[in-house]
Amino acid sequence: MSERLQARYSGVAIALHWVIAALIALQVALAGRMEDRTPEAFAVTQFHKSIGITILLLSLARLAWRLMHRPPPEPAGLASWERTLAHAVHWAFYAVMILMPVTGWIMVSASRIELPTLLFDVVPWPHLPGLPDMAPAAKEAWREGAEAAHEAIMKGAYGLVALHVAGALKHHLVDRDAPVLPRMAPGAVTGRWWEPRLAAMVLGLAAVIAFGRLYDPPRRAQAPLPPPVVEETRESVAAAPAAPVVAAAPAAKPSPRWTVRRGSTLGFATAWSGEAIEGRFDRWTADVVFDPDDLASAKVSVSIDMASARTGDDQRDASLPAPDWFDTASHPKATFTATRFEKTGEGRYVARGNLSLRGVSRPLSLPFRLTIDGDRATVAGVTSLDRTAFGVGQGEWASSDQIPAKVSVRIDLKAVRAP
Repeated sequence: MSERLQARYSGVAIALHWVIAALIALQVALAGRMEDRTPEAFAVTQFHKSIGITILLLSLARLAWRLMHRPPPEPAGLASWERTLAHAVHWAFYAVMILMPVTGWIMVSASRIELPTLLFDVVPWPHLPGLPDMAPAAKEAWREGAEAAHEAIMKGAYGLVALHVAGALKHHLVDRDAPVLPRMAPGAVTGRWWEPRLAAMVLGLAAVIAFGRLYDPPRRAQAPLPPPVVEETRESVAAAPAAPVVAAAPAAKPSPRWTVRRGSTLGFATAWSGEAIEGRFDRWTADVVFDPDDLASAKVSVSIDMASARTGDDQRDASLPAPDWFDTASHPKATFTATRFEKTGEGRYVARGNLSLRGVSRPLSLPFRLTIDGDRATVAGVTSLDRTAFGVGQGEWASSDQIPAKVSVRIDLKAVRAP
């Protein structure tokens, strides 16, 4: 009994071996589903990242166990070249199991879109220190280098797996004087073609691959956006100080100046692969001068903090300030200025002006409904714009096949007349 135990790996080593092997097979199955730009592919990618970090942690644990516990002696029937090759493949596997997730970690940390990593959508995992703060050119060089290494290691891993499996089968079915399989599959009988443990391995591999191909990681539903926490003062609109209001009105008439109040929202809506996405900007300011009887003097100026975009998904929101989208580092603000107003019906108007976004200025018309009750007013308006005309969505996101070019913008304002 003692000799049989010495001829195989410990229970901990065996468990780590097969768990890591199953996770690597799962990663291969998942990799083919990450090419598209769909919510499903995004969810699969996040799951792939979680599995990769898990493999890294388990591989480090396996290596530590290996260094602290002597492995069983090699079978006496192995030739010297077979021993050398077995040792080389053994340590090459450690390199693969550690370097594959590390290069993936570098790719994520140096990505242009700084998405946070949540292991299994629960546990925060940090980026590698220093990489997210690098200059764009240096960060891209790191990302490209890590991606090339990731792919090269992956191809090398296929060769290692082939050698490993071929060697195990050779010594199980051909060179029976050097039993190898029982070392990692206790109870396996060398030379037996219909070995139950071999069948279990094949079925387990097939099950893992099928799971990787069919599993649909849960995609978090859009969380309700809580109302902005603001103070009702003349100087605030959605948690940001308002610019001074201009153009004093004659004393005999009500003031045309308006202060936007709590509960006002500036929102947007689009879709991703058919799934609706709604969001809003939490920080923006507005200067409003408007008298329905004096449209020639009306003026509206809105300034939007683009880093305050919220859609109810933390990972998605973290990507919006990146260069591929709003590029807030270079263009922190968007502005809409309108000085032409037309009345289109009772309580209905159109503001005609220009929207400046990501350094691009385009004409934009905003139809809206206005209700004035004494010194209070409400405004509701909806318009649409072409995000691609402003460069919102670069690289792979410039196409409108998954995220449409048309984005709906909605305003719902509550205002009081300024003194």
